Amino acid sequence: MTWAEQLLQCLKANDVNMAIYVPDEVLTPLINGADSDPDMIAFAASREEEAIGISAGAALGGTRSVVLMQSSGFGNSVNALASLVVPYQLPVVMIIGERGVLGEFNSVQVPISRTIRPSLDALGIPHRTLERLEDVTPTASKVVQQAFQTHSPAVLFINPLLTGGKEDR
Repeated sequence: MTWAEQLLQCLKANDVNMAIYVPDEVLTPLINGADSDPDMIAFAASREEEAIGISAGAALGGTRSVVLMQSSGFGNSVNALASLVVPYQLPVVMIIGERGVLGEFNSVQVPISRTIRPSLDALGIPHRTLERLEDVTPTASKVVQQAFQTHSPAVLFINPLLTGGKEDR
């Protein structure tokens, strides 16, 4: 199974049935998988903080969801995380396609990659990085379960070692 198939299976096994995403080439296999699955509701948001707001509302309504975004958009989401998700202990699970690391060709992607983990640490949001195919299911399952059991946000980073990264065209 591919990393995207494993993640989709993990999400479904944990009763996640909604995926809100900001389109991203690296996450396209996961987005397409969620979009084509009849048991999932998948739709695009215009910005990352909008996706987080929708996911927070879903959590308050009893629906489990996931937010899919690229690391370069994380900066747009900090206020929604700091003023909504963290203080109200909402289980917003984010899967972030990591850019700015491991041979990145686009220099504008690098600065945000240096700030994401310290920002998450400052907010008290646990995060794990998926780099190897054999770690996807066990790590993702534990992160997703913990988020919903403890009513807290969590992040899974999808590293270029797992996906092969994005090519310069």
